Amino acid sequence: MTPKKLPIDGVLDLHTFRPEDLGSLIPDYIDECLKEEIYEIRIIHGKGTGNLRRSVHALLDRNPHVQSYSLAGDRSGWGATVASLQAGISTNPE
Repeated sequence: MTPKKLPIDGVLDLHTFRPEDLGSLIPDYIDECLKEEIYEIRIIHGKGTGNLRRSVHALLDRNPHVQSYSLAGDRSGWGATVASLQAGISTNPE
């Protein structure tokens, strides 16, 4: 399967991805946003049953670049999460 090319614009819509892809997708997207000096991202996970939202939040909790996150306070309500990122944290000791 050919990898999908995503625009790195700070908005990640998860509707086209499988839940099992999130473990690598979200950290990789955060890394790419930081390379582009994007420090606030929006992850659209939808409302549904909340399972996808909980998975996203668990991944954000574990990522050292995430300063904080919250549910989007706009019209998307709890169907999206906004995260603030911090640059300059080394995750690969060399």
